[in-house]
Amino acid sequence: MAQPYTLGSDSDGTDQVCNQSIVIPAKLVAIADSFEKREHSWFATSQIPTDLSIQVQDITFNVHKYPLVSRCGYMDRIELQPTKSNLGYDIKLENFPGGSETFEIILKFCYGLPIGLNPNNVAPLRCASEYLEMAEALEDGNLITKTEAFLTFVVLSSWRNSITVLKSCETLSPWAENLQIVRRCCDSIAWKVSRDNPRIREMINEETWWFDDMATLRIDHFMRIITAVRAKGLKPEIIGSCIMHYAEKWLPGMDVELEGGRKYGYGKNEWQMSILSGRRQEGAVGHNKEERMIIENLVSIMPPYKEAVSCKFLLQMLKMATVYSASPALISELEKRVGMVLENANVNDLLIPSYKLADQQNPMNSPEEHTMHDIDVVQRIIEYFLMHEQQQQQLLQQKCRKVNVSKLLDTYLAEIARDPYLSITKFQVLAEALPESARTCHDGLYRAIDTYLKNHPSLSEHDRKQLCKVMDCEKLSLDACMHAAQNERLPLRTIIQVLFSEQVRIRAAMQGKEQAASGDNTDQEGSWSSTKKEIKTLKTELEKVKMEIAELQRDYSELHQEYEKLNKKQRNLSGWTFGWRKIKNSALLHRKVDGNETEEGQQRSNTTGGRVNLRRRQSIA
Repeated sequence: MAQPYTLGSDSDGTDQVCNQSIVIPAKLVAIADSFEKREHSWFATSQIPTDLSIQVQDITFNVHKYPLVSRCGYMDRIELQPTKSNLGYDIKLENFPGGSETFEIILKFCYGLPIGLNPNNVAPLRCASEYLEMAEALEDGNLITKTEAFLTFVVLSSWRNSITVLKSCETLSPWAENLQIVRRCCDSIAWKVSRDNPRIREMINEETWWFDDMATLRIDHFMRIITAVRAKGLKPEIIGSCIMHYAEKWLPGMDVELEGGRKYGYGKNEWQMSILSGRRQEGAVGHNKEERMIIENLVSIMPPYKEAVSCKFLLQMLKMATVYSASPALISELEKRVGMVLENANVNDLLIPSYKLADQQNPMNSPEEHTMHDIDVVQRIIEYFLMHEQQQQQLLQQKCRKVNVSKLLDTYLAEIARDPYLSITKFQVLAEALPESARTCHDGLYRAIDTYLKNHPSLSEHDRKQLCKVMDCEKLSLDACMHAAQNERLPLRTIIQVLFSEQVRIRAAMQGKEQAASGDNTDQEGSWSSTKKEIKTLKTELEKVKMEIAELQRDYSELHQEYEKLNKKQRNLSGWTFGWRKIKNSALLHRKVDGNETEEGQQRSNTTGGRVNLRRRQSIA
């Protein structure tokens, strides 16, 4: 019978068996001294001929029947089949836990040879001993008892050993689950994390000392531990950080950022092309399924707090969920969570690719279905943001959040405006998604509109007018007004509105200066001279604006007179069609002034005749 073993300890009471093995001594009298391998077979070296052949996986073990039957209840109760030579028995062990390597250790134990228990082999040996029914009823100190003792006193008392054993259980289903090895290891790890061991923290000097070890575990084991530590009250921010750390390792491509058309060029996004190519490969189906399962599980265990994970991480997960075709419910959940923290987003994180464009298996039916970026996702995120804002009570905080989101949206609009496939409808709907009160300044919106007009030169005058209606000229800064007044891409009516709003603003500023100056006349004589200079400067600028408006009015009068002349002349010509062609081809109809012209009058002239004498306008930088 094997002798009992003991555990050593240092003077401070700390166990020192983490990297040691417990050696079980040999019997005084053994049937075999050792085992030797010949090709794919193992043989017990003994003077007594072997009478039992056992196959485990692709290895055959030639052994003696008695040592196994004396300690393995499974061997004692099964019906052994005689060999063809009638010199022994044959048996094949199907789905043996731990495989041939573990069975070799079992044989040594049955023959009384020394074996070593350690964190790497104790779980397979515990499952294998259960498979072979190596209980105390057959012999005291049988393998079930010894492996259970090692798990209880050595493994579960150590963080490192618990991690090692839990990883070894990944190939031992369902035995490790049924024997509660996985549950006990997960509970031990969760307890050590929630206890926040000061001794370990002092060595590693950080709160995230356990993240790297957790990232080595399989997703189902990781989830069980996170669920356990959440139940024990660990801070949501720490749990969220651990989830983000785990995702970085198991979801390749999480840190890939897109930069609109500036880096890849429209229609040639290498990242989305390669992703979709991988999705269509038959060999990648299993891998994609695993990635999708990891995404769905990580989202399901995220703490329901805004500060638990970053907005950047949520958008990265949303991109990955789209890549790997996660369920609509999961994508919707991610969109809602992004909407709650949208003010913290970065515009590059919002550039979620539209994989329809890269998927060559789908024919291009309409431009709206093949935009470079997934506009619909951002539209839904903004809707969730507004819904969340309605539920909040902090009015001041709401206003700041909306202003930040409006700036983010305007920057996003300027990015997607470069997409040649983006329809004016989608652009306009997204631009109007926020209420008017959200934007205190329309400079960003003007820049986005101008970028869209620059990249879509074929837009009709009607579409240009409709798009510019989204912008409030009174909310443009002075610099933006000066640029817009010279922007040849804008409709003439919009330019007049810009000039008018600029005139009104200058007039109001002048009146305010005069009132302030008159009220402080006695006490602020020094500042009065400075105020008069500012008023003089403003008056000069106002006169320039008036001259520009007068010039535009003259152009309009000339256009109207030309129209009347052509209208009279056409009456003397044979037929209405000829006269109308002259009017339509007139150079003075190069730009539309009044929105009440007929539909045909809205078209531009292609001739090189006289043009309206407008100032040369320059494009936005």
